[in-house]
Amino acid sequence: MEHSSEVKTMGTELGKYKTCVSARSTNKEILKKSQDGGIVTQLFAYALEEGIIDGAIVAGQSDEPYRPRPFIATTVEELMTSRGTRYNISPNVSWIKEATRSFGLDKIGIVGTPCQMQAVRKGQLYPVGLRDVPDKIALAVGIFCMENFPYQSIKQLVEDHAGVKMESVKKMDIGKGKFWVYTERGAVVQLPLKVTHKYEQPGCHVCLDYVANLSDVSTGSVGSPDGWSTVFVRTKKGDDIWGKAIAAGCFETKPIEQVKPGLELVSKLANEKITKNQKTVEERATFGVNKALRNPYISPK
Repeated sequence: MEHSSEVKTMGTELGKYKTCVSARSTNKEILKKSQDGGIVTQLFAYALEEGIIDGAIVAGQSDEPYRPRPFIATTVEELMTSRGTRYNISPNVSWIKEATRSFGLDKIGIVGTPCQMQAVRKGQLYPVGLRDVPDKIALAVGIFCMENFPYQSIKQLVEDHAGVKMESVKKMDIGKGKFWVYTERGAVVQLPLKVTHKYEQPGCHVCLDYVANLSDVSTGSVGSPDGWSTVFVRTKKGDDIWGKAIAAGCFETKPIEQVKPGLELVSKLANEKITKNQKTVEERATFGVNKALRNPYISPK
């Protein structure tokens, strides 16, 4: 893989990045239960094995089906239990201090949504309450996000609208204008996204970042074929780790220009999120809520 100091942009909606590819893990075990290309699990597994990170804050399983709980994976085996996407809130950022103080980690990996990547960077810039933590973030991986859901909302969608018990769900997905529910017995239920809108987390409606601009590496399914993920390598640190992982044979990649639907769809959705949510920001300003939101397109060096 060629490394470049050049920073690319395809309009501010995609943020700054060094490279963008379509990729998937070469590890079949990771792919078995991954959401798409297994990018996050594979990248953290490589970083753990190479000592780039001591542990990763990820969204794992809890006592309730498909309700995520943050935990700190310090082995590849622990990482494997966190594969797949759970479409509700996991407070991963709240575990950063725990990782350093209780687990004694000096090099932390963390995965999160765009808003969580903003929180991580803000914590590094203004470490109020995060003393001795900022320099311990070794790899921040962001995931594409249009909106998220409280757990009760997901339960309503799956059980009341889709008619599926949470215990029976094998996988959930959002794509092609639908909310998809796959069961362990092979049934597939799809709901139009217009059904899901009223269940969205209200705070998501002021977010202007779809592709996690402030991460070291960000990834999501949009733009790539089924079973693959679109990957933006954004920072010097991200470029270095991604390049080493490619050299180690961790990923199979294709130029994003050679796959369908490609970056055009990513840009389209990113712009839609900005346009839609900017209206909410402006509406809030009319009743005294500060509209001076930070520009999400300034990427760390």
